[in-house]
Amino acid sequence: MANVDTHADNLPPDVAEQMAGENFSDLLDQAFEQEERLQGKVVNGLVLAVENDFVLIDVGLKSEGSIPIKEFSEAGAAPTIMAGDRVDVFVERFEGRDGVVVLSREKARREEAWNVLEKAFEDDARVEGVIFGRVKGGFTVDLSGAVAFLPGSQVDIRPIRDVGPLMGSPQPFQILKMDRSRGNIVVSRRAVLEETRAEERSELISNLTEGQVLEGVVKNITDYGAFVDLGGVDGLLHVTDIAWRRINHPSEALQVGQTVNVQVIRFNPSTQRISLGMKQLEADPWEGVDAKYPLEVKLTGRVTNITDYGAFVELEPGVEGLVHVSEMSWTKKNVHPGKIVSTSQEVEVMVLDVDRNKRRISLGLKQCVANPWTDFLEKFPVGSEIEGEIKNITEFGLFVGLNEEIDGMVHLSDLDWVKSGEEAIAGYSKGGMLKVKVLDVDVEKERISLGVKQLTEDPVADGLEKLKKGDIVTCTVSGTGDKGIEVSVGGDVPGFIRRSDLGRDRSEQRPDRFAPGELVDAMVVSVDKASRKINLSIKAREVEEEKIAMAAYGSSDSGASLGDILGAALKEKSEADSAEAEEAEAEDADAEDTADAEPEEAAAEAETPSEDAGDSEKEPEDAPEGAAAEDAGDGEKEPEDAPEDESEDEAKS
Repeated sequence: MANVDTHADNLPPDVAEQMAGENFSDLLDQAFEQEERLQGKVVNGLVLAVENDFVLIDVGLKSEGSIPIKEFSEAGAAPTIMAGDRVDVFVERFEGRDGVVVLSREKARREEAWNVLEKAFEDDARVEGVIFGRVKGGFTVDLSGAVAFLPGSQVDIRPIRDVGPLMGSPQPFQILKMDRSRGNIVVSRRAVLEETRAEERSELISNLTEGQVLEGVVKNITDYGAFVDLGGVDGLLHVTDIAWRRINHPSEALQVGQTVNVQVIRFNPSTQRISLGMKQLEADPWEGVDAKYPLEVKLTGRVTNITDYGAFVELEPGVEGLVHVSEMSWTKKNVHPGKIVSTSQEVEVMVLDVDRNKRRISLGLKQCVANPWTDFLEKFPVGSEIEGEIKNITEFGLFVGLNEEIDGMVHLSDLDWVKSGEEAIAGYSKGGMLKVKVLDVDVEKERISLGVKQLTEDPVADGLEKLKKGDIVTCTVSGTGDKGIEVSVGGDVPGFIRRSDLGRDRSEQRPDRFAPGELVDAMVVSVDKASRKINLSIKAREVEEEKIAMAAYGSSDSGASLGDILGAALKEKSEADSAEAEEAEAEDADAEDTADAEPEEAAAEAETPSEDAGDSEKEPEDAPEGAAAEDAGDGEKEPEDAPEDESEDEAKS
């Protein structure tokens, strides 16, 4: 009975009052029913003691319950529970394995929170929570004991790569959905921000003007700039507006959470986009840049950036110039700037041009060193001879290395006086040594013209000087084609006879009737010293010969044919040739007779006069014979010549 009385003292007053008038069995059943109603409920209990990381609590049941002390600690803080304090706990079971009441402070807090959250959800009110964990697709949020799910898309208005700064700090949330039976709560931070942002934006934008200076906090950093929170509305601070100097990434000058002063440089009321700038609050280093950097002055700068078209060199903080790839080296062409300079390298440059309006400074790197083209011209003026290696062979000429940096070109037309360029270049190979003559040096265009044929005299020029229009020459056929034949005069001077000039008759105007190596007579019709060729004509030679024959042996009015005239000319020429031959034979015969007569005359002097008389007697006999022969000869010639003379007289009449 003592145990029962002790237990009765702990019963509620209404139960103890009933026990006074009822029997023990009824009172005991009534007490157990009361205990069953408390199971799964939140009750208020008294802290009896705090021992060994456990808190002993009396909730008015048959035994006390113990709760781990960690359930009484707030997030990140030490527990402050003490004996004598009254707290709300959750009754899980009347008896555990050891026969004592099982209590939970955490579940009691959760039940309390659920009650508060349900009311807030019904009233569409905001709740406060702390992001404390990361799960698949989002984060977990502690809402004063109740655990809610925060989707990743509901963290902020814009996607956030790093949520670290938001974790562990109290944040306002809006409950989107909750189910107490499943213990499921979905919250959104974005909805709160959008609502707050709309209120603050309308107030801020109504007073916003371009040029206004505001204070903001760096909210997020991207590759192209940083977003600055101006107090409810965000503005974009582009990377080019952070500082006057070159900044490759905003993180070089800014950090998330940093407080900065910015100026509103552009504001679009329709889209409500705000562009901010920090460098506009500083002095412009481009002011007076014309006076600080006069043309052709040499300066030292640092390479800050390298591109395909050149390198940027910083002359002072905020002022950069561009060294174009064409101004980097005198000799290295089509080379990437990164192979000439490197980032952060100190280089000496020359100011070539300054455009303050466009904020551009053109710099030159090669102008700070000697020009190798000028040096070459001083050492090897035009007309000098130099030997170099054949670096390359192209379809238009040879490239010859003159030194380690400079190459010169020998054009096809400067290889040989007589041979064609294609024929002459076939005799050269890459890597061979070649002696050349400097023909021209163009320092501005950085070109050197060389020649091989200029090392010798021009045989064609001498031949051209000797020839003039109207000369009849003998030439050798070197080649045939559809348009005519190629010939050479004197073995050096090239010439050409057109198809129409191969003969007077059309049947003779066929190039295929000539063979290479054949000799032909032709008349020079033109001499082209520029192209170093002469034009000839067989037809013109024939016409000229006809004119000479006509002038010498007849006229077009006499009625004689060209064949008769040419026949007479040929006959006269033949007779003249025969007469010359007879005279030559006669002279030879006289010389032989004279040689034979000398010994006979010596013998005759010793003979008697009777021999002289004998000779005198023979003379009358020989004389008639010779005269008769002469008369006979004359008589025979007259009949033959008469018709020819008569025909000539008729032709003349």
